[in-house]
Amino acid sequence: MKRLLVALVLFCAAAFSQSSAPTTVVVKAGRLLDVKTGQYQSNVAIVIESGIIKGVGPAGNASVPAGAKVVDLGNATVLPGLVDAHTHLTYDVGDVGLKGLTISPEREALVGAANARITLMAGFTTVRNVGASAFADVALRDSINDGHVPGPRMLVSGPALSISGGHADENLLPWEDHKYADGVADGVDAVQHKVRDNIKYGADVIKFMATGGVMSKGDNPQASQYTLEEMKVIVSEAHRLGRKVAAHAHGVQGIMWATEAGVDSIEHGTYINDEAIALMKQHGTYLVPTVYLTEWLPQNADRIGIPPYVRAKMDVVLPLLRKNIQHAFASGVKVAFGTDAAVYQHGLNGHEFASYVDLGMTPLQAIQTSTVAAPDLLGWADKIGSLAPGKYGDLIAVSGDPLKDITELQRVKFVMKGGEIYKDEFHKQ
Repeated sequence: MKRLLVALVLFCAAAFSQSSAPTTVVVKAGRLLDVKTGQYQSNVAIVIESGIIKGVGPAGNASVPAGAKVVDLGNATVLPGLVDAHTHLTYDVGDVGLKGLTISPEREALVGAANARITLMAGFTTVRNVGASAFADVALRDSINDGHVPGPRMLVSGPALSISGGHADENLLPWEDHKYADGVADGVDAVQHKVRDNIKYGADVIKFMATGGVMSKGDNPQASQYTLEEMKVIVSEAHRLGRKVAAHAHGVQGIMWATEAGVDSIEHGTYINDEAIALMKQHGTYLVPTVYLTEWLPQNADRIGIPPYVRAKMDVVLPLLRKNIQHAFASGVKVAFGTDAAVYQHGLNGHEFASYVDLGMTPLQAIQTSTVAAPDLLGWADKIGSLAPGKYGDLIAVSGDPLKDITELQRVKFVMKGGEIYKDEFHKQ
């Protein structure tokens, strides 16, 4: 009954009024960025049929089918839709500590509907959602796919796996409540079952907590949580069932054990060192570094009510994350774009690009973490990440040149997903 109620509320409260996209859409742009080469093509036409790109070429040579919708973006710069490989759409900024205990899964689904729209309007047409209570992210993904709410394409994990008392468990209630979070599993048999359970209920990807975290009580970000044996079972079971694996990992031992176990990505990587970097490069493991939160969170911690036990950890962890991630960038580890949005406000995802540039990347390298690396990490490189025939008609546009000013990606003016326009500030009445 609860599921039916949530579905009805989502449909009624968040249904959007956009009309169905025409079968064929032709987008004309003053310049298009080839995100792989960093070269611009001038005066380009992108032909999209039934949401899929059919052709990209000079606008002067484009044949516009009868009845097609033509969208002329003038001198705007067009890029593929952006990808964020680390979001939490069903959570809101400040939902930590005791406040989090007041939020039901039904409320999380509604919060997710709002945040999905905000994220799409920021230019992110695909996200990987790595952690949500009670499979609220599965419900959100399915509602977006069914057209009930606007939002990005989503790959979702459901509840993240955690040890008892670890990051992602419920550590704020007294003993007599006997409360454990949805993803808690201890021991080889239990983690194997939990992976299968998450997949049963709709998970596209498996997320587990290899170490403690920052936004939780009673755990240590440096300490590994699962044993290497448990991690190997999580990864092997997920991979056998066709799911990739993301490991939340701050401490170096957790980073190395998760990498050795075969995870596809390390999230955060605060205490990463040369030994861990070498191992990740050997295994081809992606780093998803979530850097902008190191700037936003200290400035806003008091305003959003960060508890003292979180503040004590973040004051240590955040400066180290910036320092060590900068070293990891310079050392050539593979990097996929991720923000941890929900730790800060949804819609600010584009600020992550400038943070990468501040730590040593070129603007093109920063853009490639989202448009080349993240699609590869997600296993969707054949669907998203570039504007080429056969891929989804997902694109964004900005006024200026993001290769000269990366902050242009904080001011996305036009968003199209699957050939349908969701945002257009170039043609406001």
